[in-house]
Amino acid sequence: GGRRQTSGGCGRARRSACPSWPPARAPRAANAAGGQAPEVARARCLVPGGSGRGVRPRHRESASSQGGGSSSRRGRAPRRGEGRGARPPPRATGAAAPPDKHEQLIEEEILDGSPGVAWDDIVGADAAKRALREMVVLPASRPDLFCGLRAPARGLLLYGPPGTGKTMLAKAVAEAAQCTFFAISASSLTSKWVGESEKLVRALFRVAARRQPAVVFIDEIDSLLSARQSGEGEGARRLKTEFLIQFDGVGSGDAAVFVLGATNRPAELDEAVLRRLPKRIYLPLPDAPARRELVAGLLAEVGGDALSGGDLDAVARLTAGYSGSDLTQLCKEAAMEPLRELGARLATVPERGIRDVARRDVEAATAAVRPSVPASSLAEYDRWTDKYGAR
Repeated sequence: GGRRQTSGGCGRARRSACPSWPPARAPRAANAAGGQAPEVARARCLVPGGSGRGVRPRHRESASSQGGGSSSRRGRAPRRGEGRGARPPPRATGAAAPPDKHEQLIEEEILDGSPGVAWDDIVGADAAKRALREMVVLPASRPDLFCGLRAPARGLLLYGPPGTGKTMLAKAVAEAAQCTFFAISASSLTSKWVGESEKLVRALFRVAARRQPAVVFIDEIDSLLSARQSGEGEGARRLKTEFLIQFDGVGSGDAAVFVLGATNRPAELDEAVLRRLPKRIYLPLPDAPARRELVAGLLAEVGGDALSGGDLDAVARLTAGYSGSDLTQLCKEAAMEPLRELGARLATVPERGIRDVARRDVEAATAAVRPSVPASSLAEYDRWTDKYGAR
């Protein structure tokens, strides 16, 4: 008969003339999808009358190629480096590792320029200034003295009503300490992807330890580290746990990393967070001498030097209950009164023709700018301070 190629045959040899048929190797299982006969890999047989050398069978197409699909490479075995299981090329010796994306996101929160706020720009808050100098500024200049039992605390909490200068104190620290300053908020460490928030927290303390001395300022820290509850989300709980673990790891080591938190709601912080922030300083509303000094400094730009000492004392009594931010808005409103009196002449009058701010301008501004801090919240701050904080 003629030559016939059969599935599982030995290529060019006749089926009847192949002395090694069937092959010694066990055939593979049949293809369940296509119903094809089992394929015999690398069967060797002798051709009658030949040289006695083994003949490699022709590579059969796969079942998918017989059905019209794409066929694989024919005629040779895959070379090294080809195929799905190829081993990646070795990395060159001394090649730098790719930058971590989480560390890159954290480095974007580093304050590059100078905030431009000095200690003298902040009126009052003497206790907070002293604590920040002892914790950050002085240890950086005399590390030989601030060691052992005199080692500074690694965490400080500034709390009080809104507008009392908590953020300005943090800027003054960044100006005076000459250290790496991280301005962190809730958006810096939260992510919609599961597990990303914990990685950002680890990257924060890793970068801070590498760039020490460093100050990590977390504004509105209660939005990140509030008290843990049974009904809160799993992601928020993991973030708080990771922050506490990383903060303990940095605090127990030699890294000069300080955490500075600011909040208007200290009662909402977790108890474990309070333990890691041993210094807790209350920033109350400015008293009468502080209000007098603040108003005089703000109105000096628009001719406030003309105000007498009695006028400033009267303004200080009139602004009882105002915060530092409220006093700034009050002075801005008072500075607009001389311009409003000009009316249509405002477009042509020279700058020398504008009168100075007087006491009556400040009194008129108090009708437009009212205190923003309710008296009931001040009693809550006092109770919390008596239990956990310091004045």
